[in-house]
Amino acid sequence: MEETIELKDTAEAKLLFGERDANLRTMRDKLSVEVVARDSFVRVSGEAGRVKIATGVISDILTELRNGTLRTSPEVKKGLQEKIRFLSIEGAEDIRDCLLVPLRSEGQERYVRAINKNSVVFCIGPAGTGKTYLAVMMALSMLRSGAIEKIVLVRPAVEAGEKLGFLPGDFQAKISPYLRPLYDALYDFLDVETVKRYKEKDIIEIVPLAYMRGRTLNRSLMILDEAQNTTSVQMKMFLTRLGMESKAVVTGDITQIDLPRRSQSGLVKVQRILKSIRGVEFIYMSKKDIVRHPILERILEAYDRG
Repeated sequence: MEETIELKDTAEAKLLFGERDANLRTMRDKLSVEVVARDSFVRVSGEAGRVKIATGVISDILTELRNGTLRTSPEVKKGLQEKIRFLSIEGAEDIRDCLLVPLRSEGQERYVRAINKNSVVFCIGPAGTGKTYLAVMMALSMLRSGAIEKIVLVRPAVEAGEKLGFLPGDFQAKISPYLRPLYDALYDFLDVETVKRYKEKDIIEIVPLAYMRGRTLNRSLMILDEAQNTTSVQMKMFLTRLGMESKAVVTGDITQIDLPRRSQSGLVKVQRILKSIRGVEFIYMSKKDIVRHPILERILEAYDRG
């Protein structure tokens, strides 16, 4: 199989190819394809699945060059290495083959690609669209491939429309009800003993949002769940925990805000503040992306009608 990709100009070609064509050699060696550069064209040939991976990587890099996410030769080199490290799992023929479960809608595929491509991704949509589930899946896939070293799962401790009153027990017992949905997502992919071992080794950390203040996390994927229940100050605090080679995924449903009436949701406000920042992408799910019980879409439509 052979594919040809056209480049805009020699400046773009120079950034893509790297110093002395080092980036092309990296793709040849790591992705097992033949890559030939001719003026403003790149020709990729080889086994069909591998060509598909390589052209996908090149297209992603070109997109980031053209939108300004990548600007310098070192940035392109690093971006290429990160994409190859994530995609070149043995036997993978497409980004979806590198994942732990199949994707089931166009929205889910956009979401997964956004996480792979950007430093910060916001996913906003109704219940049942896989916002948290897919973020956890991506975190475990990236952990497995070596792209990150730590997963941090975060949730605001806000009651969902009812007062729970005094909760007995120690600190862990008090916060456990708020964090339980994150454990549920983990247990879909890992057994209890593996989760326990990862927690003991600090590979996986599950914490309330308030306990993120003052930290900097390197080579990590941070996931903020139920983000519609954060204030703007809390949202800013969470996003500024990002360290070197880290990513953040923020999920929420802005139709289910449980904050006091006078408090504006940080997830609502951040859409205006960060909408044009490079390296940040907003993904919006709809009822078409719901993958839970089929009746859930009909329930949500009924509530929308009032």
